[in-house]
Amino acid sequence: QLQLVESGGGLVQPGGSLRLSCAAPGFTLGDYAIGWFRQAPGKEREGVSCISRSGGMTHYVDSVAGRFTISKDNAKNTVYLQMNSLKPEDTAVYYCAARRFSYSDACPSVGNAYEHWGQGTQVTVSS
Repeated sequence: QLQLVESGGGLVQPGGSLRLSCAAPGFTLGDYAIGWFRQAPGKEREGVSCISRSGGMTHYVDSVAGRFTISKDNAKNTVYLQMNSLKPEDTAVYYCAARRFSYSDACPSVGNAYEHWGQGTQVTVSS
């Protein structure tokens, strides 16, 4: 059973940076597309970014494009979300999710396309 473990969340001031990690111990993430999602209190879950199994395709929601960067280190079985120029509206619990693709190098941006989810990590942007 694939288990995803997120880390790297915390409290940061507006304009600051954080790097989230999504690890999958014992599994080869090269077979999986990975998505990052977030959910703020009282709001629906939102897709933030995704990366295809090869790493060749990425996608960002408009609100984070140019500030966030997703990357994949298949050797370490870890996906990263580098978040720069953070804003208070980025405050949320961030989740990573995985879906295995045998052939396609797709990068789904909707949550119900994913099969496995992590437990989430809290990101709080506040002065």
